[in-house]
Amino acid sequence: MNLPALPSSLRRFAAALALLPLVFAAGVAQAQTADALPPKATAALAAAVDGAQRSPAYRARDGARHPLETLAFFGIRPDATVIEIAPGGGWYTEILAPYLHDHGRLYAAHEPADGSPGQQRARNAFRDKLARDPKVYGRVVLGTMPAAAFTDIRPPGGADAVLTFRNIHNWIEDGHFDESLRAFYDVLKPGGVLGVEEHRAPAGTGLARVIESGYVPQDFVIERAKAAGFVFAGSSEVNANPRDTKDHANGVWSLPPTLRGGEVDRAKYQAIGESDRMTLKFVKPRLLSR
Repeated sequence: MNLPALPSSLRRFAAALALLPLVFAAGVAQAQTADALPPKATAALAAAVDGAQRSPAYRARDGARHPLETLAFFGIRPDATVIEIAPGGGWYTEILAPYLHDHGRLYAAHEPADGSPGQQRARNAFRDKLARDPKVYGRVVLGTMPAAAFTDIRPPGGADAVLTFRNIHNWIEDGHFDESLRAFYDVLKPGGVLGVEEHRAPAGTGLARVIESGYVPQDFVIERAKAAGFVFAGSSEVNANPRDTKDHANGVWSLPPTLRGGEVDRAKYQAIGESDRMTLKFVKPRLLSR
C-alpha cells in the first residue's frame, strides 16, 4: 500500500525526536519531545509550518529556527490562547495564526502605537501584514507588549501560553526584564506556559557583556523566571549550535541573518550559521486545593 508523503517539516520533526531529550527540573521525569503534543496536533502544526501563507525568506530559516520542534516542546495545542511577545515582522505569527485560527486565539503583543518612529513603523507594517490576508490573520488580536504590565491584552480566564523568541537581551538592556516576567506571570492562567528562546551566553557572563553581545546566560534566565514565580519545567537543545563561539566582533549580530560586519569574515559567519540558543519552558503553578 502506498502511503502519502509526510510534510517536510513533519519528517524533520520525526527524525529529531530520537535526538532531542528534554532535560526537566528535579522531581520531573525525563520525557521526549513527542510527548508534548498529541499526533493530530503535531500534524496540524506541521501543516501550518508547511503552509502557503509563509514568506519564502522566513521558510528558508526553518533549518536554523526549528519552529515545529520548538512549538511542540512548548506544548502549544491548536485550541490554546497564546500571546506572542514582540512578533517583529511576523516570523512565528505566520505559523501560529493559521494553527490557532479555528479553535484557539493568538494575541500579538507588538511595539506601542505611540512609541518612537521606528516602533510605529514596525507595528504599522505588522498591522498591514495582518490586514492583507484576513483569511489567515483575521482572528489575530493586535496589542502592546508590556514593560511593567499588559495594557490592552487580557484574555478571559488567562492565557495558556506566553511565547518570546530572542527578545530577552533587549529587555535586559532596557531595564525591565523582571517587570516583563511578572507581567507574563500575571496574564497566564494557572498551569500556563512561558516559552523562551534566547541567544545563549557562556555561564557567568556579566550583564555588561550581555548588553554588548546580545547573548544571555541560561542560568540567569532561569533564576529570574523563578524569582517571578515560575517553575522551571524543562529545556531543549533543539536550537543549540555548537559552532557558535559567541566571541564575535559585533556580538550575535555578526551571524546570520543580520551579518552586521558586511563582507568582513562573511563566509566564516555564514558557515557558523545562526546563534546558539537556549529553549526553555516555565509553568505558572496551579493553585493547590484545600
